[in-house]
Amino acid sequence: AYCYHGQTLLASDKCGEAIRSLQESEKFFAKAEALCKEYGETKGPGTTAKPSGHLFFRKLGSLIKNTLEKCQRENGFIYFQKVPAEAPQLELKANYGLVEPVPFEFPALNAHWTPETLAAFDLTKRPKDDTAKPKPDEEVKPLKEPDIKPQKDSGCQIS
Repeated sequence: AYCYHGQTLLASDKCGEAIRSLQESEKFFAKAEALCKEYGETKGPGTTAKPSGHLFFRKLGSLIKNTLEKCQRENGFIYFQKVPAEAPQLELKANYGLVEPVPFEFPALNAHWTPETLAAFDLTKRPKDDTAKPKPDEEVKPLKEPDIKPQKDSGCQIS
């Protein structure tokens, strides 16, 4: 998120903030890379997964590095902006897109569902003689199949 936010800041000519955002991105990427390598070396059923070798992860590292170098180069030639000590705040609420999310609300309880009704569903109070007895297997009677002889006059031709 910091990487893409830095690209947006660079596009809006805020090069100093973009550099700081990309430095923060580089720091988090290094931390994530260490965790991914540690995960890939652990023993267990999920050892075939190598998150650090995933295409997105590999591309993100080079994207962060290249964008940071570009920002530093442009800040030295064009902008001459001061790099802030604090990383810029990320805007967590999206203000674009097609649909506004609808908050979920539980429907109101029906009047029939009272605590007494719910208590009636206690399975520990079921009758003891309710156990299902297995039915004895019925003998399967053999069926006589009709004697079908192959016909030569079926009308089919192989050409």
